[in-house]
Amino acid sequence: MNSKDTARRFRLVLRAGSIVFGLSAIALVAAPKLFNELLGLVSTADLEWSMRMTGVTLVALSGNMFSHSTRGSVESVRLAGFVMMASAFALGVLTLLIGVPLTWFTIAYAIVGFGFSAAYLWAAVAKAKK
Repeated sequence: MNSKDTARRFRLVLRAGSIVFGLSAIALVAAPKLFNELLGLVSTADLEWSMRMTGVTLVALSGNMFSHSTRGSVESVRLAGFVMMASAFALGVLTLLIGVPLTWFTIAYAIVGFGFSAAYLWAAVAKAKK
């Protein structure tokens, strides 16, 4: 497996992920109550504050993902890809363990996490075209 080919594929997934996480960040900062309700959570001022903090953190994450995808060395891109593979899977699992009845949005959000984890896995193991 060629490290440069793996990094090239990771770059694609990181760039797509940065867009999706960036949109989530905007939603969390701008409309945490709606986001909570879509997840089936009872929205409170404390929970909304927490979701906004998560949104700000996602802004940083999406910026770093985009930066790695466009400017990172092969080694840093591969590391970011493997970290994001595990993190995206954990996001999917934690979303399903939300502790309230699952909504269509909760399931969709979990699928997005699992989908990105699978995309990172593809990036890690796919063979280069000859």
